[in-house]
Amino acid sequence: MSTSSTSAPPIHVIGGGLAGSEAAWQIAQAGVPVILHEMRRDEPSSSEAIGQTKIRTDAHQTDGLAEMVCSNSFRSDDWQFNAVGLLHAEMRACDSLIMSAADQHQVPAGGALAVDRDGFSGEVTRRIEAHPLITIAREEVAGLPPADWDSVVVATGPLTSPALADAILELSGEGQLSFFDAIAPIIHVESIDMDIAWRQSRYDKEGPGGDAAAYINCPMNKQEYEAFIDALLEGPKAEFKDWEHVPYFDGCLPIEVMAERGRETLRHGPMKPVGLTNPRDPLVKAHAIVQLRQDNALATLWNMVGFQTKLKHGAQAEVFRMIPGLQNAQFARLGGLHRNTFINSPRLLDRSLRMKVAPRLRFAGQMTGVEGYVESAATGLLAGRFAAAERLGRTLAAPPPTTALGALVDHVTGGHIEGEALGKTSFQPMNINYGLLPPMETPKVGDDGVKIPLKERGRAKKRLMSVRALADLEGWLAGG
Repeated sequence: MSTSSTSAPPIHVIGGGLAGSEAAWQIAQAGVPVILHEMRRDEPSSSEAIGQTKIRTDAHQTDGLAEMVCSNSFRSDDWQFNAVGLLHAEMRACDSLIMSAADQHQVPAGGALAVDRDGFSGEVTRRIEAHPLITIAREEVAGLPPADWDSVVVATGPLTSPALADAILELSGEGQLSFFDAIAPIIHVESIDMDIAWRQSRYDKEGPGGDAAAYINCPMNKQEYEAFIDALLEGPKAEFKDWEHVPYFDGCLPIEVMAERGRETLRHGPMKPVGLTNPRDPLVKAHAIVQLRQDNALATLWNMVGFQTKLKHGAQAEVFRMIPGLQNAQFARLGGLHRNTFINSPRLLDRSLRMKVAPRLRFAGQMTGVEGYVESAATGLLAGRFAAAERLGRTLAAPPPTTALGALVDHVTGGHIEGEALGKTSFQPMNINYGLLPPMETPKVGDDGVKIPLKERGRAKKRLMSVRALADLEGWLAGG
């Protein structure tokens, strides 16, 4: 996107998370001024801010832009065979600020793209603050934006302030859906017993950082696993009273909720032992394995992969120290829960993410019904480009549905209309996956003319879909 019209009236972006930061960046890169409104702030540092108070949310710990409050991973970076890796590649092609900052501050994580969360947030904040067309307003937008804001991107995320959430709900005339999101604990690496644990990525797979031993693995035998499951099930849990009816998103289930679904569930989820071999006893297969992933550039902090929890803080250290290798674990942060909210996007939004009853409002991020850091940032990227094109008097269609970006638009703006019409309430948050893209015929013969083995045809099909997606995205960018 090239700069072109600094005299255009500003577009307002509400929310300085991943989606809002990306939206602001895309708008400014198009040459349109942006005012980015973020309610989180530290104590005032100037006389002009006297009377302002420190504002936080239930999950955020800083006032930095694009703060990652849950995992530090953007998940797989494999564009050929993984849909989220394909989304990474598409966003890089679109000059994504979020992907650029992630690449600059990545830490080893096997096949995943993980980041030093403080370095990442600091990078996004610095680049947003330095952009000549972006103004950051540290203030809460309480209620609907003022009427003279004729173009607004609402990217307030799962922790939207109650006043704004209520105003959106009243304007839409729809019920507001919500679900819980859970945060995994972070451990100081020096407190991990490496005489028990070992370094290895699953199947020794190298990630974007080139490290095939990016995870710390803690093995459990059957007796240890059973005792751990008992402790999870019996431990005191956080209570949410009237929120208890709210469903969890399956991609971020608390571990004790998984354990309640069956004692073997964790062994087939975050604690699965496949693809890992204990170098101290390679002939004995562990019954279960807990993995930890590097959380900062210094490799001093590691997070427990898939260990989101609603255990009360007092019980977490006791229960998690039952894991071999973590018996002396020191926690930099314990786990927790916060509530996410999202609107009924298929009924409320058009193909450019505008609210049908109030077209001056666009939505981006988890509020639209996407799930995951990358997906949230991707909708911010799209909302920013749509808003900038509109301000400049241009027409910008959504990316082709054959792309990951286009598939996300399809999911949030049309995928569940038919079900809703039948009286069903099936619209739920969704990660990007190949099932959202139009299918292709499964290849039987490779480019070299050699027959593809049956068990490898699924991967070959994913690669063809990814190649098609990047080619179609290139055409969309050239035409937009």
